[in-house]
Amino acid sequence: MTSTTQSTLVAVFRNISDAQAASAELKAKGFNNDDIYISSEYSGTTGVQPRTGTQNEGGITGWFKRVFGEDEDTDEADRPYYEKAVQSGNVLLSVDTTDENIDTAADILNRHSPIDVQRDTSTSSAAPAAGTGQQVGSARTAQTDQSKSIPVVEEELQVGKRSVLRGGVRVYSRVIEEPVEETIRLREERVRVERQPVNRAVKESDLRAGREQVIEVQEYAEEPVVSKSARVVEEVRVNKEASERTETVKDTVRHTEVNVENLKDQSSRKTSSTKVDDDFRSHFAGVYGSAGETYETYAPAYRYGYESASDPRYQGRSFDEVESNLRSDYGSRYPNSTWEKVKDSIRYGWDKVTGKVKSASSRD
Repeated sequence: MTSTTQSTLVAVFRNISDAQAASAELKAKGFNNDDIYISSEYSGTTGVQPRTGTQNEGGITGWFKRVFGEDEDTDEADRPYYEKAVQSGNVLLSVDTTDENIDTAADILNRHSPIDVQRDTSTSSAAPAAGTGQQVGSARTAQTDQSKSIPVVEEELQVGKRSVLRGGVRVYSRVIEEPVEETIRLREERVRVERQPVNRAVKESDLRAGREQVIEVQEYAEEPVVSKSARVVEEVRVNKEASERTETVKDTVRHTEVNVENLKDQSSRKTSSTKVDDDFRSHFAGVYGSAGETYETYAPAYRYGYESASDPRYQGRSFDEVESNLRSDYGSRYPNSTWEKVKDSIRYGWDKVTGKVKSASSRD
């Protein structure tokens, strides 16, 4: 569990246009509209209405109570300057943010020339120290400790197996009748009686008294006799065989990677922030200036490349090695921006950290 700081950055501008321009850039960088407050109140001036962006409970009076406390007689040294600045017709802008985004918010406010409420000039001061209560131009931070936790998620790949029907064989059997014929030779007998004339002498035997003779001859014929016998001439057997194979299953699993940044060097990074931004602007003017683009279109890409080069995941690796990772991550962060369009600015920000380029302002 980590402890973060919720801060309120305050800046005072000479006109509503500068305040609205700063508010628009804050929203473009992802700051919530409900966390941005713009107020302008003129004491003793008639015909001029207060102008507000996101509403603050109680108006400007409620804003002073939230930031400086309930007691108007408090010893807070900065409060009179802000009250005087608002009474003089200046525009006050405040933004609530966490300590991890406070530098970005301060840079945006400073780019739109807030006034120094103590000196009443248009010169803005250096970048702020996050969460310390110091001023950014005329910006003030109020801090509140909050505890937050980051869930660490890790997926595991589990591989099992199941039976799946791939096909099969179905065997049918049935009895079919079909006509057949065979040829057979049949024998048939017929008795033929013939009378043949004879001329011979009678023999005694021919006249033997009482003798009767009977001759009987039978006729036979053959007829076909049909019988059938069944024999098994073939067997159809159905069986199956099983085999095993090894298959490699490939997939991806996700896990949460938490990077811890050392804040000891934060102050030095703040000091060099303006210089780096000026260098980015010089490079933009030389590369994209003739195309009619604005620096604000490419500023997130410069910063993304600059910050990615310091990411522990990519340290010691070249831009070409990690380009695919950067492209995917950039697309998820800035879905309305095209990688190919801003690739050169991202690479310049990367090379700025790795030392492969010199400052654009120092080139011949």
